[in-house]
Amino acid sequence: MLKPGTPAPDFTATLDDGTTFRLSDYRGNKHVVLYFYPKDFTPGCTAEACSFRDNYGAIAAYDAIIVGVSGDSADSHTAFREKHSLPFPLIADPDGRLRELYDARGWIPWMPPRVTYVIDKDGIIRAAMRHDFRVTAHVPEVIEALEKIAPRGGASPATASG
Repeated sequence: MLKPGTPAPDFTATLDDGTTFRLSDYRGNKHVVLYFYPKDFTPGCTAEACSFRDNYGAIAAYDAIIVGVSGDSADSHTAFREKHSLPFPLIADPDGRLRELYDARGWIPWMPPRVTYVIDKDGIIRAAMRHDFRVTAHVPEVIEALEKIAPRGGASPATASG
């Protein structure tokens, strides 16, 4: 996993709706919650995605967006997102390019890990978490990380203190 405090690698990818996502487009505008998961429609991945869905408003309140990434196809992602009413986009990463770029590799070669990064508006990774089996553990840690970098009300810790 990449370490907190390091710059998030920039990338361009196609979202499940066919639009282009560029991480750099969010610099200065939004915090980004980038989460990697193994596979659409599996029980654990569905629970994780639905946990992000159910907490979408709480995360968005910190001026953050959520983007999910797995090796599934865009068509699979579209069906998954629609079936579970996910309000955030998904990126198809069939060749594992993004997983490799973000060092989201597993100990078991055939099972991609669950890794989540919280990237601030400056493009710096502020939190990195991995919970392969505690599928809903990411969301509370994401909210805790966002609270540290973007307290509700919009002030950054630097401007809030001085």
